[in-house]
Amino acid sequence: MKAMQATEIARARRVLMRRDPVLRSIIVRCGPCGITTGREADIFCGLVESIVSQQLSTKAAATIYGRLRALMPEGGKPTPEAFVPLSDEALRAVGLSRQKASYLRDLSQRVLDGSLKTDAFATLADDDVIAQLTQIKGIGRWTADMILIFRLARPDVLPVGDLGIVKAVQKAYGLRKTPDANRLLKIGEPWRPYRSIASWYLWRSLENKPA
Repeated sequence: MKAMQATEIARARRVLMRRDPVLRSIIVRCGPCGITTGREADIFCGLVESIVSQQLSTKAAATIYGRLRALMPEGGKPTPEAFVPLSDEALRAVGLSRQKASYLRDLSQRVLDGSLKTDAFATLADDDVIAQLTQIKGIGRWTADMILIFRLARPDVLPVGDLGIVKAVQKAYGLRKTPDANRLLKIGEPWRPYRSIASWYLWRSLENKPA
C-alpha cells in the first residue's frame, strides 16, 4: 500500500470540494492539508506517544512524553532497545502508570523479537495493519487509525470512534443527534477514497487536529 504524496493530497482536496459543499467551505477556510508524508520510520514513536497520552490532557501527555524522551539515548528518540535497561521505577518516576509501563515493555518486546514488524507496515493493507496493532496491549482501533493516517499517510481512513470527528460532523452538518458509526460512514461515503483528508479537515474545523 502506498503512502500519499503531496500531489495526491492536493488532488484529494479538489475531489472533496467538488463532491461535498459542506467540506468545501471547511477546506477553503482551513487551507492546505497538514498531513505529513514520509513518517513511516516513526511508527514505534507514534505508538509510544499514543500509549503515554491515553486518558491524559494534551499538556500532561506532552510533559510525561518529554520526561520519557529525556531517558532515551541518541537525541531522545524512543527505541525498543532503549526500554530494555529501564527499570519500572524509572518509568514510574516520569509519570507513567504501572499499566502503561507494562504496555510499553510489551510493545518493545514484540518489536525486538520480530513478532511486530513495523518496517513492513508500508506494504500491508490497512486492515492488516489494524489487525496487527490491535493485538498489542494498550493499542486499540483509534490508535491504529491514527497510525494509518499520520504515520503511514494512508488516504482512506475514517476514524468513526474519534470524539473530534463525531463532534465536527454533528456541527458541520447541523445534526440534532450525535451521529453513530453507521451515520458517519454514510455521510462519509462520498469522501472515498480520501476519507483521511476529510477527517483532517473535520478535526481542523474544531481546531483539534491530532499530532
